[in-house]
Amino acid sequence: MKAAFYTKYGAARDVLTIGELPDPQPGAGAVRVRVRFSGINPSDCNRRLGIRDRPGYPLIIPHSDGAGEIDAVGEGVSRSRIGEKVWIWNAQRGRPFGTAAEYVALPSRQAVRLPDGATLEDGACFGVPAMTAYYSLFDDGALEGKDVLVTGGAGAVGFYAVQFARLAGARTLVATVSSDEKARMAEKAGAPVVVNYKIEDVARRIMEATDGRGIDHISEVDFGGNLKTTLAVMKVGCAIGAYASKGAPEPALPFYPLLFSNVVVRFIQCYAMPDDVRLPAHRDLTRWCEDGKLEHPPARILPLANVAEAHELVEEGKVIGKVMLRV
Repeated sequence: MKAAFYTKYGAARDVLTIGELPDPQPGAGAVRVRVRFSGINPSDCNRRLGIRDRPGYPLIIPHSDGAGEIDAVGEGVSRSRIGEKVWIWNAQRGRPFGTAAEYVALPSRQAVRLPDGATLEDGACFGVPAMTAYYSLFDDGALEGKDVLVTGGAGAVGFYAVQFARLAGARTLVATVSSDEKARMAEKAGAPVVVNYKIEDVARRIMEATDGRGIDHISEVDFGGNLKTTLAVMKVGCAIGAYASKGAPEPALPFYPLLFSNVVVRFIQCYAMPDDVRLPAHRDLTRWCEDGKLEHPPARILPLANVAEAHELVEEGKVIGKVMLRV
């Protein structure tokens, strides 16, 4: 099979190679997926750089997200799954071989039936972005009737988080963005209140939008960078689902203000998402897709041969939506 891979850590153009590798075969309880689209996330780039973790495998095919069709099954998996269109999660988590290849073999449960009405391109967005959005919102209970803040409402995660919060019945829903173009994305996702943090007083706008109540729950893309605003708008019992902290990678926690407000800070890593959150996420995602209630992030699609360029686009952070490879 044709695949993108690396055998050492470093810059995309220095270490990523396109070549031929043996076709994988599904073992017991596994399926093989003919990959059509391979989704790229910042975590894939960080792993390639070796700045978050170094798995130590001699050869790594990157990317955890993807979508395609099951073309072979291992012992214990029903042959009725052959031909099924699926989306993939955690393909390269704890394993050397991800989705940047014509085929990937992985446990059957990690290839989820693609919902009716969703394209394969959409499916390549579901793994990290959609599951991170869901985990950041729902691990501390239902959102119905609550005041919710989604920071980074135009990002691949935030775009889903805005929709999930709206569909779950949030009373007030505020999204923050950094440009007019991103504001239009957040509005497309259904955020009734969109705040440009570059030019507006975010805390003041949030308090106005909530009639002075403040925020019950935050889906947080920059925990440290946004902490000052969080302290100004959080209610007693506020829950924060934080999945990144680029603005302040090692934030100093104001312990007592958080303590006196009974704040829950939950650090979200979708690769370690527990089944009691993941399985409802799969069900809700399928239901919302099949009911025609979900929009999906726009995709910037490059051929497999351009994998290094695709990684650079993700690292630059200038693409609104999802970067993926057509395999």
